Amino acid sequence: MRAIRWLCLPLLLVLLSGCGYNAIQSKDEDTKAAWSEVVNQYQRRADLVPNLVNTVKGYAAHEESVFTKVTEARAKVGTITLSAEDLADEAKLKQFQAAQGELSGALSRLMAVSENYPQLKADGLFQNLQAQLEGTENRITVARNRYIQAVRDYNVLVRSFPQNMTAGMFGYKPKANFSVDNEAQISTAPAVDFGKPATPPSGQ
Repeated sequence: MRAIRWLCLPLLLVLLSGCGYNAIQSKDEDTKAAWSEVVNQYQRRADLVPNLVNTVKGYAAHEESVFTKVTEARAKVGTITLSAEDLADEAKLKQFQAAQGELSGALSRLMAVSENYPQLKADGLFQNLQAQLEGTENRITVARNRYIQAVRDYNVLVRSFPQNMTAGMFGYKPKANFSVDNEAQISTAPAVDFGKPATPPSGQ
C-alpha cells in the first residue's frame, strides 16, 4: 500500500503542476509581496505626519482645525490594518482605502497652509519633510500600481480553466483590488479655501 502511495505521488505532482497549482502559488506570493510594499509606503507616510504637523504648528499655530483633522486621520489609519490573508475581503480593502484617502485629503490641506506662510515655506526642516512626503506619495503610487497588476494577474489565473478547479480545490479565491472611484479620489487634491492669507505670528 505504501509503495502505491509513493508511486502515485509523482503523478499527483505532475497533475497539480499541469492544473496551475505552482503558478497559483507564485502569483499568490507576488500579490502578498506587492501588498507588503503598499503597506510599507503608507506607513512611511504616516511616520512623517507628526514631524510635519509640529513644524507647521511653529508658524501657523492657530490653524488648529487642520492639525486636528490630520491627527485624527492618522489615528484612524493606525487602527485599520489589512493583512495579506484579508485581501479577498473587498469590504475590508474599501475600509482601508477610505482611511488612507482621508489622510491624503488632510495632508493636502496641511500642505496648503504653507502657501499662506512664506517663512514656513523657506524653513529648511519643512522643505526636507515636504520633499520626503512628495517622494513617499510617488512611492505609494508605484507600489499601488504594482499591487493592482499583481492582483489582476492572480485573479485572471484563478478564474481561468482549468486553474479555477485547482484554485477551488485548495481554497484560492480572487482578491479584492483598489477601486477606480477611490483611485480618483485619493489622486486629486481637495479644493481648499482659507480665505485671506493669515498674518504669521510675531517673532516668526
